[in-house]
Amino acid sequence: MHSSCAKRRRPLSCRPTTRRRVTKRNFNSRAEGEERQDVYERVTARIVADLEKGVRPWNQPWNSGSSEGRFIRPLRHNGMPYSGINVLMLWSIALERGYGSPMWVTFKQAQELSAHVRIGEKGSLVVYANRLTKTETTEAGEAVDREIPFLKGYTVFNIEQIEDLPAHYYAKPEPKLANPIQRIDHAEHFFASTGADIRQRGGRAFYTPGADYIQIPPIEAFPNAEEYYSTLAHEATHWTSHPNRLARDFGRKSWGDEGYAIEELVAELGAAFLCADLEITPEVREDHAAYISSWLKVLKGDKRAIFSAASHAQRAADYLHNLQQAGSDPTNEPLDTPKVVP
Repeated sequence: MHSSCAKRRRPLSCRPTTRRRVTKRNFNSRAEGEERQDVYERVTARIVADLEKGVRPWNQPWNSGSSEGRFIRPLRHNGMPYSGINVLMLWSIALERGYGSPMWVTFKQAQELSAHVRIGEKGSLVVYANRLTKTETTEAGEAVDREIPFLKGYTVFNIEQIEDLPAHYYAKPEPKLANPIQRIDHAEHFFASTGADIRQRGGRAFYTPGADYIQIPPIEAFPNAEEYYSTLAHEATHWTSHPNRLARDFGRKSWGDEGYAIEELVAELGAAFLCADLEITPEVREDHAAYISSWLKVLKGDKRAIFSAASHAQRAADYLHNLQQAGSDPTNEPLDTPKVVP
């Protein structure tokens, strides 16, 4: 070996001239950023940043042209939708970067499809919850197993960041519902099938836990049908909090306290998830703008709060979906729904 090339730092004339290989590690490091923050902190920081700009990521993606004008959940490469906190994260990214596709893939999935991530593209964080079992010894000398929840993150890329995928991945998705009449009928059937006591009257929409009913103005009182159904989705999410359903409380004692603010956040997220599932464009309720400062206070004080809220919202949406197939008996014990993310 030439002596000059044996040195630790080789001169330019001795360095290989081949193109740098782009690896999965290269892309993951870009996605994670220079600072290795706690996963909870990274996700919470992003949601807080959106709220501080007055943007609710669960109410905005359609305005950026994402999903080709359709409001749906983000999708995995196999067409399965994401859930919980990952919906909020990917909606937020789609809004920021203006992605038109709702579909996301991992680096490895792109490779398996004989495609590749474009050089310079930055990945996006998604997470999953799991548990590990740790054996501990009690003071009495007994060995007991304790489950420890943990959260892990991994990186995905939007279809628009990928080249050479099969053509159908780039095709614009067609709505599942052919026209507005079908869409309205579909939503009407969904909420009727929950078995909730829905009373159409008055000039305000609310859920009253004591009497256990939803009040909503007649559909004619709304500017359009979608605003009516998105409002109903919000109140239906509140309806799932009843002790005979999901028993969601948050320690609420008076209007406007922290527990009340968290429940309103859950209802907003639950309504957004349901609207995406029903292909209804949710409307931003201006009377809820006052909650943003309360949400910011909660999220800044607890890095896990948004994860918990998203998980409760997902559980509420799943509960309402399950009622479509469970005889619409809302007095049953809570159905088999995902556990709340720790």
